[in-house]
Amino acid sequence: MVRIMCRFFILTFPGLLLSTQTLFAADQSVSASAIDIGVIARYDDHGTGIPLDVALKMGVKAIQLKAPYPDKRTDRDVKIILDKVKKAGVRITSVQSGFTNESYKSIDIVRKTVGLIPEATRKERMEQFRGVCVFAKKLGLHTVCFHLGFVPHDTKSTLYKDVVDTMRFCCDFAAGQGLQINLETGQETGPALLQFITDVNRTNLYINFDPANMILYGCGEPIEALKLVGKYVRSVHCKDACWASKRGTDWGKEVPFGQGDVNARLFIQTLKDIGFKGPFIIERENKESPAAQQKDAYEATILVGKLVGEIYRSK
Repeated sequence: MVRIMCRFFILTFPGLLLSTQTLFAADQSVSASAIDIGVIARYDDHGTGIPLDVALKMGVKAIQLKAPYPDKRTDRDVKIILDKVKKAGVRITSVQSGFTNESYKSIDIVRKTVGLIPEATRKERMEQFRGVCVFAKKLGLHTVCFHLGFVPHDTKSTLYKDVVDTMRFCCDFAAGQGLQINLETGQETGPALLQFITDVNRTNLYINFDPANMILYGCGEPIEALKLVGKYVRSVHCKDACWASKRGTDWGKEVPFGQGDVNARLFIQTLKDIGFKGPFIIERENKESPAAQQKDAYEATILVGKLVGEIYRSK
């Protein structure tokens, strides 16, 4: 019998006072192995994660770390990060990589700028990816996550074959560092992602499943996709969104977890059904209001903790 546990602390946000004494009831135990709940955190100002020092005070037991800028990946920075998480009793699950000059302003711009698909930036970004892998190894981790971008639909096209070869190169380099790669869902349908992983044919290529991204990009029902690719899911983002009126053309809208079209309870139930045992990483993006972002993320830890306690405890 394993208990989901957290430390006591208080966070103050505008108009809100929260205590982790309310996070889990004492009898909320689960029959699975230890299940950690965490958030995406950032060490510097790179990306949209919650500042590391704030995340470590949220009572979570795990974080997914946004890869910092290269000048913040020194041995000294690695030691600072490891000392901070050790002191807080938090583990780092993986490093989330991003690339320079990516833009998420619209679906069309994402198609042109994100990941390893754009040919003009591919060589430079492969070098950036190698740097992130080395950083992850220094941290003693085994997983790197990133958005590949929009995989070409035509599996017989030259571009598709080039992307498959690029992914094989990344997997082989990561394997040499003792790492696996978890591709984050979003820009492709479940069947397309499954086909791509099959074609790459590498034993260290898995999935970081983000249900909200499938809604945001209009790429299909996330629960059905999760069932389809479940055997490859090694990490998840608890993130929510509402469908756009023109799916696949206009952006959906991200909302706090549990308030959108993902169906939070069914999502976690499906994760249990496919044998997923955590960690459950909350992602909440809100550049306009860091305070609201942190409040939403914290409240999501409470919701996810409640649902995990109920669902994983049941037979």
